[in-house]
Amino acid sequence: MSKPPRAQRGTYFVVTWGCQMNEEDSEQMGLFLEQIGFTRADSLPEAQVILLNTCSVRKKPEDKAFSMLGELAELKEVRPDIVIGVCGCMAQLRADEIHRRAPHVDFVVGTGQIAEIPALVNEALSERNFQTRLDLPERKGAIVEDVPHRFVARETKLKTFVPIQYGCDKFCTFCIVPTTRGRERSRPVDEIVAEVTSLAAQGTKEVTLLGQTVNSYGKNLVDGKTPFSELLWRLNDVPGLERIRYTSPYPRDFRADLIETIRDCPKVMEHCHMPLQGGKDSLLQRMKRLYTVESFMEILGALRAAVPQISITTDIIVGFPGETEEEFEGTLETVRRARFNGAFMFAYSPRPGTPAATMEQLPVEVKKHRLNTLIALQQSIVEEINAGLVGQVFEVLVEGPSPKNPGIYQGYSREFHMMHFAAGRELTGRLVQVRATRSRMWGLEGELV
Repeated sequence: MSKPPRAQRGTYFVVTWGCQMNEEDSEQMGLFLEQIGFTRADSLPEAQVILLNTCSVRKKPEDKAFSMLGELAELKEVRPDIVIGVCGCMAQLRADEIHRRAPHVDFVVGTGQIAEIPALVNEALSERNFQTRLDLPERKGAIVEDVPHRFVARETKLKTFVPIQYGCDKFCTFCIVPTTRGRERSRPVDEIVAEVTSLAAQGTKEVTLLGQTVNSYGKNLVDGKTPFSELLWRLNDVPGLERIRYTSPYPRDFRADLIETIRDCPKVMEHCHMPLQGGKDSLLQRMKRLYTVESFMEILGALRAAVPQISITTDIIVGFPGETEEEFEGTLETVRRARFNGAFMFAYSPRPGTPAATMEQLPVEVKKHRLNTLIALQQSIVEEINAGLVGQVFEVLVEGPSPKNPGIYQGYSREFHMMHFAAGRELTGRLVQVRATRSRMWGLEGELV
């Protein structure tokens, strides 16, 4: 006998800032609310429950969150029955400040307590007392059992994020993530395989495995250590799954077995996003990045020797506290040597509570100038690399029409080159062969082979 449909109680809307992990967390928040009868609203003003899933990696998303909280104060004056929750990394750090600056907020939930959201919504609808849920696992012991509960039955998507690891134990001096997300802990292998198997059965063709230092996965599991490379091979056997991506590996933890897996495992894509952050050893030491420029370059060399067509992208910070002109020139030289296929480049933003925030800060104008210089250099490298790809044929997963031109379809190659080409709707979700005919800054134009 089938279960009766769950009674609808109202609508919800989630606003998200930040990384892929935040995007995935937001999807989980929605699923938790749907379990108690809520449905997703088409827009924020229509929703009864509004959740802001915040980010603290830089100052700008925090400013955006507080700005939106100001707008929501006006909405709550008109509709006092709505429930407002602040979630995510900024919530983990600044719960008291959020309550003080935005007393109309009903609850604040940290990164490790998403499962508490349904109970908090129910309580807010009846009691209207401000609540917080901020607990994270203690940093002690070799084994971690406190891994967030997840819903694995999700909306069908062609491409899906799958967290395999939470938190971080690296404590880079610029980064607030170990504080906002807690100690590093890995999900059990069988649980991940079961989730990906379920997704593939529903039509997902590509998964991206998420972790702050994804290649250190498995070191603190209850049933013993499981190397990241072994997990990749287990997922390679999932029926219906076509592609496996991952982000972001940490350079010091990059081992030979992972390079061999990238080379030999059919469903693992020939792309690696590995953050460099700084291109001079003295910078890396102040950042507490536990590798050197040369050890980083050795990994790049080994990857390119094993997989010649691999594309490598990165993250780079300029204007880190105390960065000298010589250190900045060192970063430029490392970028010239590395020849990344792409880079996320940022001017350093102080994060209160991190060691780097107390170091000598550079003037904003210096940081902006250095960032613009680095961007110009990296763009010139990308233009050269992409021009050299014209004429080559790439396997592409067709995602659908381009948002700017419905007559042109788009998708990523195995190497993570964005490609635009003429195609029909019937090819959406399929793997096709596309020959690059023109290079662009954002990727490649091509034609079906």
